[in-house]
Amino acid sequence: MDVITIGETMVLFTPESTMRYSTQFNKKIGGAESNVAIGLARLGHQAGWISRLGDDEFGKAILSFVRGEGVDVSQVKMDDSAQTAIYFKELRRSNDIRVQYYRKNSAASRMSANDLDPAYISKAKYLHLTGITPALSDSCHEMILRAIAIAKKHGIKIVFDPNLRRKLWSEERARKVLLDIAIQSDIFLPGVSEGEFLTGEKDPKKIGEFFLKQGVPTVVIKVGAQGAYYATNEEYKHVAGFHVNQVVDPVGAGDGFSAGLISGLLDQLSLHKAVERGNAVGALVTMINGDVEGLPTREEIEAFVLNQNEEIYR
Repeated sequence: MDVITIGETMVLFTPESTMRYSTQFNKKIGGAESNVAIGLARLGHQAGWISRLGDDEFGKAILSFVRGEGVDVSQVKMDDSAQTAIYFKELRRSNDIRVQYYRKNSAASRMSANDLDPAYISKAKYLHLTGITPALSDSCHEMILRAIAIAKKHGIKIVFDPNLRRKLWSEERARKVLLDIAIQSDIFLPGVSEGEFLTGEKDPKKIGEFFLKQGVPTVVIKVGAQGAYYATNEEYKHVAGFHVNQVVDPVGAGDGFSAGLISGLLDQLSLHKAVERGNAVGALVTMINGDVEGLPTREEIEAFVLNQNEEIYR
C-alpha cells in the first residue's frame, strides 16, 4: 500500500440555483481524505481509506463510488445506528462559495482507535491525515493520535494538511490540536491563512521557519493561484502555480494538491517537482464542478503542463 488516509466522506448536494430558491440538486460525494485517496488512485498509486459510514443508502453509495475509483475500502465500517453525513455546496459566484454541513453525530464522528488495524497501517509508505477528523469528536481525535503512533513505530511518513474547519470547534481548541499534530508530521501542508492562524505570521517564509524550528522536516505553504512555497532545513523556494482560464469550483483543490505532491514523492521526484505536480493537480481540480470529478490521470497532467509550456513559449 502506498498511502492510507483516514476521515469522513459525505454526500454532497449542489443546488442548481441558490439554496433558498433551488428545487433541484445534483448529488455527488466529497471528503478531504477520500478525495486524496481517489486522486492518488487515478495517478496509478495504491491507496486505502479508513472510515465509518452509516449503513444507509447514502453510505452504500459512497462505499460503492470510492471502491469503484480503485481505492481499497476494506477498512471502512458500516454503522447501522448512525447516519451518513451530508453537506451542501452553493456556487453563488466564482468568489462566493458557501458550504453548509450536516454532520453532527454522524457515523464517522463515532470512529475511535478501535477502528484501526495496526497491521494494515504498517503496510503503507505514507499516512495522510487532515485536521478535519480530530475535530469531529474526542474519539476521532484519539484515533488520529493512535494512527500517528502506529505510523511512527513503523517508520511511515506522516503527511498532515490542517484543513481548518472553524465551524467544527473553537479556535483555541483547533489551534492547540492542529499544532500538536503538525509538529509530529513529516510533511506539513498549510495554506497561508492556516499558517497565519497557527503561528500569527503572514509571510510564508516565517511560517515555514516556525515549523522547521519545531522539528518538522518539510513544510509546504500553499498560496492559491500563486502556487506554493516549500521549506526544509536546506532550502526555501517558491514553485509557481499554473494558469487557469476560469475557476469553476475551487473546493477540493487543496486535496488535489496533496494527492499530486504525494504522487510526486512516491515517484521519487525532487521536492520541487513534487510540489509542481501538486500545483498542476490543484489547478485542474478547480476547472470542474465537484470535489473529485476534476482529479486527473497522469496523461491529463502531462497534457496540461505541456499546454502551459507551449503558451509560455508563444
